[in-house]
Amino acid sequence: MNSKALSRLQKSLSYRFNNPRILEEALTHKSFINESKNKDRKDNERLEFLGDAVLDLIIGHVLMDQFPDAPEGDLSKMKAKIVSEDTLAQIAQEIDLGSFLELGKGETLTQGKEKPSLLSNALEALIAAMYLDADFQTAREKVLSLFNHHLKVLEPGEISFDYKTALQEYSQKQYGCLPVYTLIEASGPDHEKRFKIETCIDGKSCGLGVGKSKKVAEQQSAKEALSVLQRERK
Repeated sequence: MNSKALSRLQKSLSYRFNNPRILEEALTHKSFINESKNKDRKDNERLEFLGDAVLDLIIGHVLMDQFPDAPEGDLSKMKAKIVSEDTLAQIAQEIDLGSFLELGKGETLTQGKEKPSLLSNALEALIAAMYLDADFQTAREKVLSLFNHHLKVLEPGEISFDYKTALQEYSQKQYGCLPVYTLIEASGPDHEKRFKIETCIDGKSCGLGVGKSKKVAEQQSAKEALSVLQRERK
């Protein structure tokens, strides 16, 4: 692999590997090994396995610290969201991880560098590589840096129930229209934003929600709207 490319990735991570070969391994897909004449190269599947466990421990610990009063059910759901393929692929895209992956010709032709499954697996392998190259504390610091935004916008119960979907189904059935969500206010500094969202159905204001992200505020607003509408129909 091009040493300049590896240097660029390490710069974006703010971490320089003591053992560049383990970084190469983390970025090597099995399709590349299948087509390679270099039998000394390894694919990243074993690192992916370890990275999944390391990430699980780090995120689990962070969530317990961040939400000391949250029940086990909420913690499990929040962790599942954070370590999901969608979230991992998004973070991988943020650091342009796909451009560094070593893929076979077939995977390259089918846009393998953009596939969520390959990106999420490679990110887990990269986390394991940093853990093995340094130590758990270093891996933890890098994970927190990469996942910072996704952890900040979490709130207990935000994914326990999808109120937006429930409200949409209820609104369509009872009123024949969809809910409309409007941003009423965004306040606070960039690192501690608060969003206020209003939900309207058939031109009528039904709910207000506040949260650290628009998504959370919409869920809270939908929850209030659903409660109001169901009370009115009793």
